[in-house]
Parts: sequence; structure tokens; C-alpha cells
Amino acid sequence: MLKHLNKTKIKPTRVVVLGSQGFVGRYALRQLKSEGIEAVGISKNEVNLLHVDAEKILLEKLNLQDTLVVVSALAPCKNTAMLIDNLRMMQIVGNVIEKISLSHVVYISSDAAYADDITLATEDSVTAPTSFHGMMHSCRELILKQAAKKTPLAILRPSLLYGRGDPHHGYGPNRFIRLAEKNEPIVLFGNGEEKRDHVFICDVAHIIALVVQHRSEGILNLASGHAYSFREIAEIVLSEIECVSEIQATPRNNPIMHRHFNIAALYKAFPAFQPTQFKMGLKQVLQQSTLSMETT
Repeated sequence: MLKHLNKTKIKPTRVVVLGSQGFVGRYALRQLKSEGIEAVGISKNEVNLLHVDAEKILLEKLNLQDTLVVVSALAPCKNTAMLIDNLRMMQIVGNVIEKISLSHVVYISSDAAYADDITLATEDSVTAPTSFHGMMHSCRELILKQAAKKTPLAILRPSLLYGRGDPHHGYGPNRFIRLAEKNEPIVLFGNGEEKRDHVFICDVAHIIALVVQHRSEGILNLASGHAYSFREIAEIVLSEIECVSEIQATPRNNPIMHRHFNIAALYKAFPAFQPTQFKMGLKQVLQQSTLSMETT
């Protein structure tokens, strides 16, 4: 659950987005600037968190009382080497937080921090990851909690993301759209039976802007509140795109696991916010041929 230290929206002195060239970082930076918030991005080219001088360079780029939004990660985390690198990166961020007085820290985590087989996720669900990616986020959350004992910390756990500009080509809407636009078949795992909640990237950016202005602390899941099967998503994509793509089922190698979200905490934190429902979000994505992410 989130607790708002600012009962009404107050623009922070400055917001620094660490990982500003990533999928979430680019949208977050653009949203913050669109709301008249002074915001700057730090990309991997400016501060490589695995570099020997990363801590020193990051300290030099931050000002007292900045709000720090941490998005930077090697994702998806697939193996032990990537896990260790991701933890090293967050160790640097944690060291910096302990050395400079920041106004607020926001970490963009993932619902992968929950057990893979959890069916209904809430903020009270136990974090028990069974994947490297989930373990990475869970451990990073702990590092930040230890480092930010004197600084308000908000941890946001989005469900599966969709939107233009996703570099990961992950299974789901982003991949299905790209395949349909190329007239290539949409290949499902099994029959695409799993039901999952997908959250629109613009909604995530909007919530980040609300969180920094309310100086919120605590944990919040970011989801739409509606789950679709991957087959349903593929069918919706094909109904919206003129193409000759077909849906293809494949033999299933893993058990079917559904995940739904109770988003009561999201409504309680931001009563005026309405998550974008998938069909409407998809229409917005398709209207954006290639999204310009210019933020200056």
C-alpha cells in the first residue's frame, strides 16, 4: 500500500530518471516533462553502473533533495551472471542513496517478484520468486529498503507491459503486434490458455508522475485489473491489423499458470486514475506508427 507524504500534488524540485533510455525510462521522462516537472535522464552512456567509477560519477550528477526514479536494469534477467551484474548495479545505487540526502526514491520493480504460480496478486502477496528475473527484482528491492532507511521509498511492481518502443520482443502484445505487421504467424505457447494482466506503458508513466508528486512511499502493483488469455490477445491484435497472419498453437512444455490482480490499492491511492483497458490501449499503440520519444 502507498502512503502519500504530500496529500495534494506538489512538483518536486527535480526528478532524475536513472535508465532513461529504456522502455519505461523514456516514457516516464516524457510524462514528467509534459506535466511541467523539471526532469533529467541519466542513460547507460552517461553512467554505466558496472563501471569502476560509477558511484563517483552518479554522485556528481545528483543534487541534494532530488527525486530519483530507478529504472536501470539488465532485463530480462535470464541467468546467474545477469543476476550478479544487476545486484552490483543496485549496490552502487544503494551506496549513493546512503551518501546523499535525496527527497524521494522510486524503484520500478516487477510482478515477477511474486511466485510464478500465484493466481491473485495483491500488495500483501508474499514475494517468493522462482525465476532469475523475479529474484533480481526482489533482491534489488531489499537493497534499496536497506539503503533508503532515511529516504521515502516507493516500489512499483508493474504487470506485463505493452506499448511502442519495447526492445525486448517479449511474448504477448508487443511481439504479436510486430508479427502481424510483418504478416508473420503468431506462435502461441500451447494454445495460449494462460490469462495475464497487461498494463499500458503510458499508464505506468502516468502513475510514476503521480507518485513523485505525492512523494508516496510503500508498495503498489500496476495493472489494469483485467486478464486476457494470450490467444484472446492474439485474436484482438489480428482483428485490428490488416494482415494475413495466422495463429499457430505449439506443444506445451510448461504448466498453465494464470495471474490476476486485485487493484483496490491502486484505486485507493489514486481515485481519479482509470487504467487503460487493453482494447483501448491496443488501439492507441496501433495509431502510433513509430513513437517519437523525443523528450527535449
